[in-house]
Amino acid sequence: MFGVFRPGLSDPRRIVRPMLAEMRIQGLGVIDDATLELDPGLTVLTGETGAGKTMVVTGLSLLGGGRAEASRVSEGKPRAVVEGRFEGAGPSALALAEEVAADVDDDGALIAVRTVSADGRSRAHLGGRSVPVGVLGRLAEATLAVHGQNDQLRLLRTADQRALLDRYAGDAVAKPLAAYRETRAEWLRVGAELVERRDGARRLAQEADMLRHGLAEIEAVDPQPGEDRELVAQGKRLAEADDLREAAGLARGVLAGSDDGDQPGAVGLVGEARNRLQASGDPELAGLDPRLGEALAVLTDVAGELGGYLDRLDADPERLAVVLSRQAELKALTRKYAADTDGVLEWAANAKERLAGLDTSDEALAALAARRDALGTDLAGHAAALSAARAEAAGRLATATTAELAGLAMKDAELHVTVTPRRASDSDDALLVDGVRLVAGGDGVDEVELRLVPHPGAQPQPLHKGASGGELSRVMLALEVALAGADPVPTMVFDEVDAGVGGRAAVEIGRRLARLAARHQVIVVTHLPQVAAYADRHLVVQKKRGEGITRSSVRTLSDADRIVELARMLAGLDDTDTGRAHAEELLAAARGHREEDRKPSRRRRR
Repeated sequence: MFGVFRPGLSDPRRIVRPMLAEMRIQGLGVIDDATLELDPGLTVLTGETGAGKTMVVTGLSLLGGGRAEASRVSEGKPRAVVEGRFEGAGPSALALAEEVAADVDDDGALIAVRTVSADGRSRAHLGGRSVPVGVLGRLAEATLAVHGQNDQLRLLRTADQRALLDRYAGDAVAKPLAAYRETRAEWLRVGAELVERRDGARRLAQEADMLRHGLAEIEAVDPQPGEDRELVAQGKRLAEADDLREAAGLARGVLAGSDDGDQPGAVGLVGEARNRLQASGDPELAGLDPRLGEALAVLTDVAGELGGYLDRLDADPERLAVVLSRQAELKALTRKYAADTDGVLEWAANAKERLAGLDTSDEALAALAARRDALGTDLAGHAAALSAARAEAAGRLATATTAELAGLAMKDAELHVTVTPRRASDSDDALLVDGVRLVAGGDGVDEVELRLVPHPGAQPQPLHKGASGGELSRVMLALEVALAGADPVPTMVFDEVDAGVGGRAAVEIGRRLARLAARHQVIVVTHLPQVAAYADRHLVVQKKRGEGITRSSVRTLSDADRIVELARMLAGLDDTDTGRAHAEELLAAARGHREEDRKPSRRRRR
């Protein structure tokens, strides 16, 4: 494997927490072979346009079970390989490893590998075990969240906005939502059954008549379990009585002898043998007598049983006729309902159960309607509790996000999180909540919408109308910071969420990402030097040209190299004293901000 970054003994981040410690990329896009050592705090990735920063995000996506594309494999390479080392794996990740029999390192680290061949085939490994790609997706759900500009587009959809609010609310919404969904499933089932009985009354009545006819026919014959097999055996004995009598009589004669005594049987012969041995006076011959006595007892018993069998075996034509008649009755049932009498009895049991559900009488329909209405009342209660929980969380999320926006150079902006009921039309299958007909969806009766007030006096507008690209980036980051305490995912990846941002807002974005890194591992791909200055670790993607092919590598920057890279990002000022001085100022300001942000947490610890 590859080396792993270990923070120094004096580093406060040495405290173990779940993180992606290291990632290796081979043959992916322009990256030939690169190892990324990632900080448990804030790791920033920069580089010139086209250097391959996007391939790093692609590698993270592949490691999280994302879609594999053959076009991503480097030209001339047979495959692309992405390998990641997850340290401090949490309970859910360890449980997943145990489920798929993946090996966990002694230090609790998990190794995940994703391979994409040039023909598009993909393979995944976890802890040295070959696993379905979906297993890496499940691992990513517990350890890794990649946020890019596509997430900004998803943020515009109301369903995703509701999911975001629910994620922020945590158990306060999760518990009433689970109760709502459970009750809703039963409410829908009972409602569907009621509609089926009402609308399909004629069809159901015909089915019920058919079932009742079949049950009556079966009850008239009254078959017993295994009766058909027993009748076959009886019929065979009755039909073959003469042959059976002859066989049993001959066997009995051989054992007991003829009735007139002219032909001795085995019993008499063995008895004669015993007499001769006993009369011999030889102890050795006399010693055989007990064994002959045992044989004589067995032969006598068999002869007696054969005699009893012959006494019972009578050729009874009337009994044979009864058996054949009963067999015909049972065959009439097995032709219609099942292969044997046991199957016929099972059909009858199922028919009785089905009949109980086909009752279309007024009384049965009224009882079913009452059950549906009772469930509807319960469901309305759960829906109201869910809406109240969302409304309370919406207020907190709006306040927290607005406070973050103020620090992101949007001090006059406000975020509103509205929770409104979805009213039902006359054609909808509605739920009555507090006297209002509402649509009972799978996630409740609420519509959740994020609205932005960009400046005082403006009307709240949906995000897709009220926010520019840069503002949308800042809103998303502000939401992520507000959600950080509720989000269990330890590693967060941001792919150029600072697009369209500059100046003071860029500085504040860097500062917020650094704050987020106090509780999460944060990996950021950025083009802004103001953001890169806050990094705990700064990686740069560099292009190399050779034989007409562009390849890229990734390296960790020293403090001196960081100044050069930041100066380059400052409009290409890396070869000027002014640019370096500006870069040093950025780093010093970032260090000052981070020290300032740490002070309250230090006081709390005291």
